[in-house]
Amino acid sequence: MSQGPPRSQFTQSVLAEDSARRQRRTRLLAGTAGLLALVLCTGGWMVWSATDDEADAQDAKAVQQAPDDIRDTVEDIPRSPAGRLIVDYREKEFGQRRGADASVPAPGTWATGKTLVRGVGDQLKGFTFDTSEEAWSTDLGGPICDTTRHVTADGRTAVLVQERAEDGGDGKGKKDGDKSGSGKGDKGGKGGKGDKKKSKKGEGGKGKKGKGDKKGKGEREKKRKPTRPEPPAPCDRLVFVDLDTGKKLWQARLPEARTAFAPNTNVTMTRGAVTVAWGDGSVAYDMAGGKRLWASTSASACGDAGFAGGRALLALRRCGDGDDRTYRVQKVDPRTGDPVWTYKVDRGTRNVHLVSSEPAVIAVAAGGGDDDRVTDLITLDDRGAYRATVDMPEGRYMEDCLAPLFGAVETCHSIAVGRDQLFLATERKGADANEIVSFDLTTGKAVRKFDSQGHGVMYPLEVSGGKLLAFRGSGTGVDPDAVVSLDPETGKERPFLLFSVPEAVGPVEPGRADVVVEGGRVFIAPKELRAAREGDGEGAAYGALGIAGA
Repeated sequence: MSQGPPRSQFTQSVLAEDSARRQRRTRLLAGTAGLLALVLCTGGWMVWSATDDEADAQDAKAVQQAPDDIRDTVEDIPRSPAGRLIVDYREKEFGQRRGADASVPAPGTWATGKTLVRGVGDQLKGFTFDTSEEAWSTDLGGPICDTTRHVTADGRTAVLVQERAEDGGDGKGKKDGDKSGSGKGDKGGKGGKGDKKKSKKGEGGKGKKGKGDKKGKGEREKKRKPTRPEPPAPCDRLVFVDLDTGKKLWQARLPEARTAFAPNTNVTMTRGAVTVAWGDGSVAYDMAGGKRLWASTSASACGDAGFAGGRALLALRRCGDGDDRTYRVQKVDPRTGDPVWTYKVDRGTRNVHLVSSEPAVIAVAAGGGDDDRVTDLITLDDRGAYRATVDMPEGRYMEDCLAPLFGAVETCHSIAVGRDQLFLATERKGADANEIVSFDLTTGKAVRKFDSQGHGVMYPLEVSGGKLLAFRGSGTGVDPDAVVSLDPETGKERPFLLFSVPEAVGPVEPGRADVVVEGGRVFIAPKELRAAREGDGEGAAYGALGIAGA
């Protein structure tokens, strides 16, 4: 056996099933614990030295927020970048219970100062740090249709749910289920009194043994209509939850939301309000108690395709159909639903996504193509006037606007927007290398490039305190995965956390996994749970990984 430093807690608990390639990598990482200057010999990583100014926390500090504000934290770089495991969530015997090829949607990953929360199927699951134990589990009453990444300053968020047919919910579920035919269909399948009468009539008309039975059965088959498949229930229940306790704070049923189905539903939040759109309608609720603030459910030439929340509320309105379809983007007063300003997107645009509400940035699919690939990013000023365009040539930049299984318009999570710049990752060059490019929101011109330096593909996560946090995968099998802090002004790069992602987690890339940074910790979670095919964890499904500084 090779000599070397003892394995860290992270290696022991997370990487037991990994291949030798991963083990070599983690042995290298274990030796970095407690060091502020790291030299990773095989990957050619740069040396980060702890100078006086770099050792300090990020300069910008978050302004004190009210409980109903959308959380906008400024991340402090951990004292040591060497990662240690704090959450290791796996669904044991997942393959045995659901089948080797089964998968369960897992939309939504949130973190507070003490809890990681995952949406899995029709449940929310909370995990405390350093124990990896499930602290609580909340049954939502049906599968999750959509979630929002936004969280209030005091740790609350909203989830949109498709109610189970048998779930009475607030007293209306059973009634809604009967309207959709689910209750009637169940009764018809069992054979009611009408069937019994036919059977008796057939039996009474028996002349010879067997003939009457055959005739009676034939008559029943002729008269019985074929059973139609039951239409799915709409995604019409909104649940507001406390992420630390899993408690449902309030629930509301969307008004006249008969056409609300995933993935064309959208839920988001801005200060004091939760909003939902489903194409044919929209509604907003007060966070405090679930009181309806306003609703738009009447037939109109333009429908609310979705909203973008956060610092402000941006609405996307879709007008007309086919080649005559047009789009409008509006800043909306969340308390009244009234537009503050309106930007009309050029005719001929095939699709629009809302990237950021403030600063306002939209992604459009324009031109004569027949797909919905994003071709341009358009930036708007605080009055809704056009500022600039960032071109998105096909194959040059990474974007996941069309990748999500959930949500309609607020889906471009791999594009990060700051106060003055936005950030895009280029597609990989060669084996794994790529770049992140910053663009000025006022001019649309490229400002700076950050090279991944051959370590692996990286993409932006969020802008925090004026610095860009980005995820970078391992390109060599020896270098660690990492979240790094990139300074748009100086071009400097600093490690935020270094760790190793088990292969069972799956690809960590836009559209396939959530990467959440909160409180100096990094959480990685696949958007679908699937059973591992081999190794010590065979049959288990990886649900989430949490890392903190050593």
